[in-house]
Amino acid sequence: MALRKKLCFDVLGEMIGRRFYSSKLDLKKLRPMILKRIENRAKDYPVRDLVPLAEQVLQTRALLIQGVSTLIKVFPVQACKFCPEVFIGEKGHLIQTCCGYRRRSKNRVHEWVSGGLNDILAPVEAFHLHRMFQHVIEHNQRFDFDRVPAVVELCWQAGADPNDESLYSRTRDNVGGVDGAECLSREELRVIANGTLKAWEMLRSGVERLLLVYPAKVCKHCSEVHVGPSGHKAQLCGVFKYESWRGAHFWKKAVVDDLVPQKRVWRRRPQDPLVLLNEGRDYYGHAPAVVDLCSQAGAVVPTKYFCMMKFQGLSAPHV
Repeated sequence: MALRKKLCFDVLGEMIGRRFYSSKLDLKKLRPMILKRIENRAKDYPVRDLVPLAEQVLQTRALLIQGVSTLIKVFPVQACKFCPEVFIGEKGHLIQTCCGYRRRSKNRVHEWVSGGLNDILAPVEAFHLHRMFQHVIEHNQRFDFDRVPAVVELCWQAGADPNDESLYSRTRDNVGGVDGAECLSREELRVIANGTLKAWEMLRSGVERLLLVYPAKVCKHCSEVHVGPSGHKAQLCGVFKYESWRGAHFWKKAVVDDLVPQKRVWRRRPQDPLVLLNEGRDYYGHAPAVVDLCSQAGAVVPTKYFCMMKFQGLSAPHV
């Protein structure tokens, strides 16, 4: 009797825990209800408490661009002609990591040319939405929306006023550096470098906090970013160009590195040779390009980068 009662309780528990879905459910009747809930959700944005943070991120971004533009006038930047590799120094390294034009060849020595601001701060653009919760952008609508920096779009959706001249004028990417940077003293360059590195850390921290509240998407197969609750349908992804997929993106949740890429570079330490050789690549350190640029100008590097930069690492053995 006790066993029978236990079996009855187990069967009832299983039936209660299950969900039974009706096959006669009409999704057409649910669609207006879903759209209504999306419209009501838009009333909660922008979050008032985060508006000052969005404005601060815009201002910090402008300071970062100005600081990097100033430092690259004194510390030359080398960029590979055929791949995204960057090196900060008078001459590029000899490490064979070039993937070649369209990845047709690998493990080649880089062909270096003079780099610029976009080689240090990799530009990431996104569609500028008229409002945060709007209809998904179709492929044939891709030219109806402007392309703006993804960080700027995130801040606009977070409540920063795009018509505010004190903010809008400083969101441009062509912010110039300090005039006569070549004549600045070592101490003045150190002050600029410390301020630039601080702006870099504040920018990444601010974007990370905004992404906790405001959704953003990134394609799994390319660097396309969309700031909004769902990705667009513009067929711009080149991964499946040779297939019949027609270039649609595969979206996932974006993180701070997708909107503000670190752009890691090889870093020369005092114990390394003047030109980094391919034989010692296992001994050399890395650093985000902004951090390496500021450290060469005398900025104090945060300890979280020490492991990556291999400050106390051994030098490569002489061949």
